[in-house]
Amino acid sequence: MAKTLPKVDIVTVGVGWVGGIIAAELTKKGYKVVGIERGRERSTSDYFFGHDELRYSERYELMTDISKDTVSIRHNMKQRALPMREWGSFLIGDGVGGSANHWSGSVTRFLPYDFEIYSQTVDRYGKAKIPQDMTVQDWGITYEELEKYYQMWEATSGISGEENPHPGLPKFKWPTKPMMMTPIMELFKKAALDLKMHPYISGSANLSEIYTNPDGMTINACQYCGFCERFGCEYGAKSDPTITVVPVAKKTGNYEIRTHSVVRRVLHKDGKATGVSYINTLTGEEFIQPAEVVVLSAWTFGNVKILLNSKLGRPYDPTTGQGVIGKNYTYQSTAGKSTAFFDQQFNLYAGTGALAMAADDFNGDLFDHSELNFIHGGQIKLSAKGDLPIKTNNVPDGTPGWGREFKEKSLEYTNKSIAIGASASCMPNRYNYLDLDPTYRDAYGDPILRMTFNWTDQDRNLVKFLGEKTAAVAKQMGAKEVKQGGKLKDYDSTSYQSTHNVGGAIMGADPETSALNNYLQMWDCENVFVPGANAFPHNSATNPTGTVAALAYRAAEGIEKYLKTGGPLV
Repeated sequence: MAKTLPKVDIVTVGVGWVGGIIAAELTKKGYKVVGIERGRERSTSDYFFGHDELRYSERYELMTDISKDTVSIRHNMKQRALPMREWGSFLIGDGVGGSANHWSGSVTRFLPYDFEIYSQTVDRYGKAKIPQDMTVQDWGITYEELEKYYQMWEATSGISGEENPHPGLPKFKWPTKPMMMTPIMELFKKAALDLKMHPYISGSANLSEIYTNPDGMTINACQYCGFCERFGCEYGAKSDPTITVVPVAKKTGNYEIRTHSVVRRVLHKDGKATGVSYINTLTGEEFIQPAEVVVLSAWTFGNVKILLNSKLGRPYDPTTGQGVIGKNYTYQSTAGKSTAFFDQQFNLYAGTGALAMAADDFNGDLFDHSELNFIHGGQIKLSAKGDLPIKTNNVPDGTPGWGREFKEKSLEYTNKSIAIGASASCMPNRYNYLDLDPTYRDAYGDPILRMTFNWTDQDRNLVKFLGEKTAAVAKQMGAKEVKQGGKLKDYDSTSYQSTHNVGGAIMGADPETSALNNYLQMWDCENVFVPGANAFPHNSATNPTGTVAALAYRAAEGIEKYLKTGGPLV
């Protein structure tokens, strides 16, 4: 028998960037917030002397226990989906701070084109440019409307970076100066300029200097140790919720976090949520937490799974194209990366997760697509993130995968190979979606989420194009040999690509084609808000964190409006 707890104003499901932002903004206004988190409490002190690549990068210390909950994966509806049994193409975080504990810190804003992608594509190229099975749609909000929320999060996080010089993009300054320039970044910059591109030092949540944000929280300066992606920061120099928004919420006295607790359902009646039910995984006790507003602030997969198990919203059916929960799942390919091999050596082991020189000349609709067989594009980037010795082993094409020659080439090109990356956008397809697996269940007896996904011709054509562009940059940098990227086969869940999984409960202007309005409020249940990457109708070419955070600030504003006035927000 579940124990019913005293009612609160707001309950959030997950305490990462989204849950932390919602809590900070609304506890400061006097609202009582409970954050329910499936993992443990985390802080900077957990990572002191934590430069252990095997523990964090290869054995996934900061990730969800995949033996307790996972996803099943298939390429198409004719296949049987099988559960992911070990981490591969993406890595979902665990504990207070969520995936922000182990993120690289790369920060961008999505392009104005992204938010009106359908309208702008049709206006420029006509409806025939969009394939029949591509379910791309406008977001129901514009860049101009979202801009102030981007600014709020960037000020909270103290983001470091250089102004993007591309003439087709909005101009803005980051709160702190750019990170240091390294020799390989200089090499990339010169090559990109020679190719008439617009390179710049991209946004970084690994801060270039000590910074105190508007809430009085101090974030330290990066030490360039290279232990960022898949690691927590022992210096408190990588902006994450545990050093920014979560402490602010705690200081108000209006915030309580319950760790080791898994939410199974949103409870609802007559079109309104009454609270959530959850289980304490340490004791096995079940609880009901009543609330005026329920916020699903977990990872994309967690939010969609809870909605489906709670029977909230209309599940998506790919055969009819009807329904919204599970629709428009998209990912992100990095297969356009090319690797440059040099005679000279570089120091590739000093760096930081988001230290990079980027160019957006082939991103969005900043170039003419009239004769191209895809829409959108990708960002080309050279990252000086600090190579990890176990993880990094680049050898030229034609090198055997083992044996004497493999060892010789591995040693030869240690500190002599540089990756020119390309992160590609991903457009939604009618047959790429999320639903509940009919066979497999999690440790608590609930159906796990099933992913039906494969790369489309749109993805393959775009990645091939980006591979040609990154190879051109590599050659211009003076490489003696280039391993050109751009080959994209079937989706492979076993090798890491990115943790940029988005969609499944998307926002829009029409309840028939979206689950949420532009305050991230459910059309079908007015006191449930679902901010997060699940709200993206497609995936852009760059890191989604900044846009997730901006939408969370927007949602916090909407929740306060709802608590004062009730009803759907417009």
